[in-house]
This record gives sequence, structure tokens and C-alpha cells, in this order.
Amino acid sequence: MKKNRYLLCLLLSGLMLYYAVPRLHVAFEGEQGIFAISWLAFALMVIAGNLTGILYSPKKQVQKPQPRRVKKRSFH
Repeated sequence: MKKNRYLLCLLLSGLMLYYAVPRLHVAFEGEQGIFAISWLAFALMVIAGNLTGILYSPKKQVQKPQPRRVKKRSFH
């Protein structure tokens, strides 16, 4: 279930980058340039975090069915 959330967040952040990168101007000086660089840095951190969550999540372990114990009748 968590992998689906990570994948959805990864796709949404990729979509935001696709939409925003042409509109962000890193070469500007002052507040516009600082905002563009910081926005891109935070977006890359989000992508890195979601990729880490997908790649390094623990695998589900399949439990082997335990053999049923047969009750032996003892005759006294």
C-alpha cells in the first residue's frame, strides 16, 4: 500500500517539475533566482525521498504454513 503512495507522489512531483521548470529562471538575480533554486532543490529532495521509499522498503515475507500436529491418542 505504501509503494502505491510513493509512486503517486513521485509521479505528481515529476508532473510539477515538468510544468514548472520552463517557467523558473535560475539565472535571475535576487529573490526570483533564490526562489527558483530553492524550489528546484526541494522538488529534488521530494523525488529522492520517494525513490528511497520505493527502492529500500522492506519486502513482505511470505509465511510458510505450519504443519498441523496430529494428536496421537494414548491408550492407558
